Amino acid sequence: MEMMLEIFILIFIFVTGACAGSFLNVLILRIPAGENFVTGRSHCMSCGYTLTWYDMIPVLSWLFYGGKCRKCGAKISFQYPLIELTNAVLWTVTAAVCGPELRTLILLPVISALIVISVIDIRTFEIPFGLNVFIGSCGLAVTILGGRAELLSHLGGFFIISLPLFILFLISGGNAIGGGDVKLMAAVGLVLGTGNTVAAFIIGCFLGVVIHLVRMKVQGTGSRLALGPYLAAGSIIAIWAGNPLVNWYLNLLGL
Repeated sequence: MEMMLEIFILIFIFVTGACAGSFLNVLILRIPAGENFVTGRSHCMSCGYTLTWYDMIPVLSWLFYGGKCRKCGAKISFQYPLIELTNAVLWTVTAAVCGPELRTLILLPVISALIVISVIDIRTFEIPFGLNVFIGSCGLAVTILGGRAELLSHLGGFFIISLPLFILFLISGGNAIGGGDVKLMAAVGLVLGTGNTVAAFIIGCFLGVVIHLVRMKVQGTGSRLALGPYLAAGSIIAIWAGNPLVNWYLNLLGL
């Protein structure tokens, strides 16, 4: 019975995550354009048709209409179901790994914000300040929830990577690291705590170097790197497995 309840909860989180993914698509499109993402109705980007609820069922509507607008037949980007499905999967994995805790409910929107940041940074090489503020606000909530026992860890997480990056930003005049990346590591540091923030940064940099070198070789991508998606990926991995990774590394060093 308990297992059935857990499965039901995960299915509910998956469906909810897919629905939230629809809103993430709105943020991805409208934030860089400076458009209102709160009150503006969703519409076809080709003909302007205002979408109904059955046009926006996550993943299923896109599949049912063959990836096209129901009114004008214009092709709808695969990004829409991909973001919806990605958010649903990441929410479900996070819930399964972190368990039924209040902290988990705070981590889920952090995951979503990291997805939005990743796509926008890839397209514009900018990380919206408001999204960093949102993640930082979630980090403040996690810090308060952790109480005095975890206060120093979360405050340390805020500074341990962002402060050296900020110094590098000043020295290089913003050429070596972007200001958005500095703010992102401060925000996620407040969420993750000291050890996990270091793990997130190392994982993110490793992924960035390896994947970007492959892209440069295979796709002919330029040397300019959008670091945000890789820092986001490192942060998500740290949310899932940061403590085991940190403990494994410390044991490896005999500490």
